[in-house]
This record gives sequence, structure tokens and C-alpha cells, in this order.
Amino acid sequence: MKKQRKQNWVYTPKKITVKRGIGFGLTDLMGGGWNNIVSGVIFAFVMSQGISPALAGAITGIGRIFDALFSLFFGAITDNFYRTKLGQRFGRRHFFILLGGILFTIVFPLFWVKSDNWLYYLFVYIAIELIIAMILIPWETLPTEMTSDYNLRTVLSGSRMFISATGTAIVFLVLAALKHSNNPNAYLVTGIIWTIIFVVAIFVSYRSTWERPLTPEFLKELNSRPKLSFGQFMKQTVNDYFSTFKNKAFRQHLMIYLLSFTGKDFYSTLLPTFIICTIQGAKGDLPWTLQALSIFGILSTLAAARLMVTHGPKFLYSLSYSTIIVTMFGYVLTWMFNIKNPIIILIIISIFYQLARGILEFTPWNVFPFIPDVDRIMTRRDRSGIYAAVMTFFRKSTGAVASWIAGILLAEIGFNSKTMTTYGTTPHGIQLGINVIFFVGPVVLILWALLLSLKFKLNRQTHEVLKKEIERLENGGAKADVTQEAKRVVEELTGESYEKVWPDNPDL
Repeated sequence: MKKQRKQNWVYTPKKITVKRGIGFGLTDLMGGGWNNIVSGVIFAFVMSQGISPALAGAITGIGRIFDALFSLFFGAITDNFYRTKLGQRFGRRHFFILLGGILFTIVFPLFWVKSDNWLYYLFVYIAIELIIAMILIPWETLPTEMTSDYNLRTVLSGSRMFISATGTAIVFLVLAALKHSNNPNAYLVTGIIWTIIFVVAIFVSYRSTWERPLTPEFLKELNSRPKLSFGQFMKQTVNDYFSTFKNKAFRQHLMIYLLSFTGKDFYSTLLPTFIICTIQGAKGDLPWTLQALSIFGILSTLAAARLMVTHGPKFLYSLSYSTIIVTMFGYVLTWMFNIKNPIIILIIISIFYQLARGILEFTPWNVFPFIPDVDRIMTRRDRSGIYAAVMTFFRKSTGAVASWIAGILLAEIGFNSKTMTTYGTTPHGIQLGINVIFFVGPVVLILWALLLSLKFKLNRQTHEVLKKEIERLENGGAKADVTQEAKRVVEELTGESYEKVWPDNPDL
């Protein structure tokens, strides 16, 4: 009996508390940390090995393409893994979290070994991306597995956002400390420390979470789902993905999300090159010290949770994006006036940037839970998983675009990663080119996102109207009895005429 309980702990529901919410969210130390390593560290590290900027950018660009394609199918693999003995014993989600955690321990430190072969970094990077996807994709389904209660799921998701911001701070604090000590193996030591932190977090999440019990009723529900061939699965997946773009609120949301995050990636990718090569008197640890100020993003994340309720997403978008644009002017003006010992000025600018970045990262994923309800009134179906998959797929697809483009542009202006390693070794013309790339990339993308956000209508007020209309229709209410306010809100959010929503046959 004792052995049976040990084997099946993964199917034993427990009370969801703040402590267990934190246990679940700890995996996002790696999730948030890794995304910032990709956008803010890898490009600079690979170039420090003497590899050209174009090839350094290509590593993350190519790797993310493999990751996006892998992620497209892996969710379905975990969905059906309950049919296997391993899935029944360890959990269809938890098996892959455990396996991924073991592989991560082995592979992740290998990336930080010194080499002048860019193919070595490319292959190791692709392996890391696939391993992390193996962990994150099943992990992201756990709130749905653990509870059907909306408020309890919010506890789980809320802890995740806070911990993700903490992961960002940890990444740069550790690297800044090692760089400041002038350790010749700073990247390798940092990579090992990151590995330890991330793996501990993964295994705490693994043991703190559970899955929906495989009861006869649940197995019957799972087995009743049609079994598709690979070709049928591909066709259905593509159709489902494209169908989400009929949702006006989602189209706007996705564009705001991708533009703002790609703008942030441009900043993170080029900040080390901008600081080291164009700022007089800058030391090797300064870029990472400035990035470590991301700890202020934790404070703004906490404030954003309150502001989301009182002011809504449009206010948060405007506050975040306009602040980031102002800080980008601040960075470039620091270079233009050739300020000696500008560390204090750069720290102040970076604090404001990081406060705004915290809000930038917080807002889209806190708007997202409202999006499937817009689809619900359009299709009468529950497709939140498809919308999450589309957001993840496009973010992974565009996640390394900034690094790739930045690398190509640096190569075009004649930047040489072997010889131009400090302010004194970088010609003024190259410094000008670095500043133009560093400034224009983030500002254009963030400004575009800002303009789109001003037209975004989905907020708590409109969502409340939408939910009441869905409830009315679910309870047998006639479409002809819709109020003018509900009709206006539904049409604003869906982009469809009211007559086309809530179809009689939801399977079509």
C-alpha cells in the first residue's frame, strides 16, 4: 500500500496555498532567466570568443526555429502520453519535466565552454532549447491539471509572474558579480551556478505539483477524443492556429506582445556592445550590472498587479512603452555628450528602463486569460490551449529575430568582434552605427506597440459585459434579446457582426 502511494503521488490533489503556488512557479526562474540569457547574454558571450556578430546572431535565430517547430508538436505528445506505462506511473506531464531536468543538468553547462567554433555553440544551443521546451510545455499545463477553480489558477499564475521577474534579476546579478571579480572563466562559472539554481527550482516544482487523477471517467473522456494520423494532426493544428486570427482582440494582443518583446530583445542584445564599445571608461562588468537592475522590475510587477485592476491594460501599456522610449533617448544622449564617468547617469536611466520592462512583461500574460472568452462567444468552444500555443509559437519564432538582425547590422557597419572590444578600439564611425542600431530597433518596435495599444478595447469592464452575455446565451437566452451595450462590446472585441457569433453548430 505504501509503495502504491509513492508511485501515485503525482495524481494526489492537495490544497493550493501560496506556498504551493510558489512551488509551482519556481520553474519560471529558469523560464524567465533563460529568455533573458538568450536575448541579453548569449550574443555577447559568443562574440567574446571572436565569432563574428552575424554568426553569433544566427545561433539563437536558427535555434529558435527548431524550438518553435518542436513545440508545435510536443504538446500533443504529452497529451497522449497517459497511454504509456511511463505516463501512467510518472504522469503524462511530470515524466517530461523530470527527464528534461536531468538532461538540462548535463547539457546546459556545456554551452559556456570556450570555443571558436560557432557550430559547437549552435548544436548545444539547439539541444538546450529543445530540453527547455520539454520542461516548460508540460509545466505550463499544470494549473489546468491541478484545479478547475479560476481563483486558484490565478494564485498559481500570479506566483509565476513574480518568480519569472526574480529569475531575470538572478541571471544578471550572478554574471555581474563574476565579471566584477575579473574571473577569467566568468561565463563558465556563471553557467554552472545558473544550472544549479535552475535545476533545484525545476525539481521543487516537480514535487510540489500534481496532475488530474486518471479516473475511469477521465480516461473515458481522453479516449473518446479522435485519434488522428500525423497528416490529419498537422492539418488540424494549422487550421486551429489560423482560425485564432479571426479574433480581433487576439490579433491586436498578439501584435502588441510580439512588437514590445522584440523591442526589449533588441535592447538586451545590444546593450553590452553599446556600453563596452561606445561609453568612455566603461568596464567589462558594467553591462551586467545595469542588467542586474532588473531587480527593480519585481517592484513594478507588484505595482502593475494593482494598476491592472484600477486602470486597465491600456494604461499599463502606455506607461511602460513611453518610459522605455524616453530611456532610449537617455542612453544615446549619454554617448553623444561623451560624458566621462557616466555610471550614475546610466544607473538612473537603467532603473527607469527596468521598471518599465517589468510592466511590459507582466501585462500581456495578464491580459491573455480574457482572450479565450472572446473566442468562446465566437465559436462556443473552449480553446485556451490553442491560443496559448499560438502565442508561444510566435514568440519562439520571433524571440531571436532581434539578435539575428542585430548581428547582421553590426556586420554591415563593419564591426569586428575580435578587434573592437573596448571604447578605445572602436572607431567613432562604428560607434555611431552601434548607437543607431541600438536606438532605432527598440524605439520603432515599442512605438508601434504603443500606437496599437491605444486601440485595444479588452479590459475588465468590457470583459465583464462579454462574460455576462456568454452566460446569458449558455442559459438559453435568445440572440435577438441582446442589449445594445453587449452587442457593441461583442462586435468591438471579436471584429465580427453579432449575428455571426455564438453559432448554432460549434463544430463547424
